[in-house]
Amino acid sequence: MDTEPHGSRIGVLLTNLGTPDEPTPAALKRYLREFLGDPRIVEAPRALWWLVLNGIILRTRPRRSAQAYRRVWTEEGSPLLAISRRQASALQKALRERFEQPIPVALGMRYGNPSLEQALAELEAAGVERLLVLPLYPQYSATTTASTFDAVSKLLRKRRNLPELRFVRDYHDDARYIEAMAHSIREFREQRGTADKLVLSFHGIPRKYVDLGDPYRDQCARTAELIAAKLGLHEQEWVMTFQSRFGPKEWLKPYTDKTLKKMARSGTRKVDLVCPGFAVDCLETLEENAMENRDLFLDAGGENFRYIPCLNDRPEHIAALASLVGRQIQSWL
Repeated sequence: MDTEPHGSRIGVLLTNLGTPDEPTPAALKRYLREFLGDPRIVEAPRALWWLVLNGIILRTRPRRSAQAYRRVWTEEGSPLLAISRRQASALQKALRERFEQPIPVALGMRYGNPSLEQALAELEAAGVERLLVLPLYPQYSATTTASTFDAVSKLLRKRRNLPELRFVRDYHDDARYIEAMAHSIREFREQRGTADKLVLSFHGIPRKYVDLGDPYRDQCARTAELIAAKLGLHEQEWVMTFQSRFGPKEWLKPYTDKTLKKMARSGTRKVDLVCPGFAVDCLETLEENAMENRDLFLDAGGENFRYIPCLNDRPEHIAALASLVGRQIQSWL
């Protein structure tokens, strides 16, 4: 990260969900305790949930999750962390070129390492007095964006000298983000041909959260509609679904896995799947979709399942993020 002094320095805190330090049951237990212990993630009476989490979930789930992480782990470690680091570096370079001055970018994870506390300390050491927090969640949810705000606010409460603070709530309909998504899908299909259906799979949340006012589902729908329109797709050529549900309660529907099985059994032979709610490839995209859901579709009678990678550190994604940051910090400049 750039650390040269600059008056009233602007800095960017780039955040994402997080990842375990290694694909082992012990590391997953630490990570899941922090993640599932967040009251924004599981809205339940805390005493009861503490008993369920520590008495049941943390005794069984870490081993299964570790096996899943081992399937996607790379020589660089966690895909999410490795790609996020490249994103932060590329964004810092793009901002310096765009504004002809150093704008440090620090990476912090909501859960796990590098922590938000570490990232804030980096930015403080760089002399940042004006801070933009950019959670890499295109669609707002209390479970993700608001949880990040909670954590940043809690950490800043320890400081006497606070930075001027701005927070990106969402960018679900940002024109540059939509164009980057459409360009990635279009390029993939130009190289490998089209499919019968494009599945736009978003991470799910409990239906109850939306009923209580979370705008997440509406923002996912808007994103999906804009991408489909940009690609010139007809209504029957694409579908929006929700993945990664956890527990027995109803989550947002239609479910990705059940939709894929139903499509295969009804005669759909070729499917492309993309995840517009994930800024970085991770366990949920690489293992759940590119492996598990692929097998579900093929076992149900499908012939060809193709996973389209996340935007990751593609140049058009970095340019879209730089444009988003630019609009937020314009008056600071």
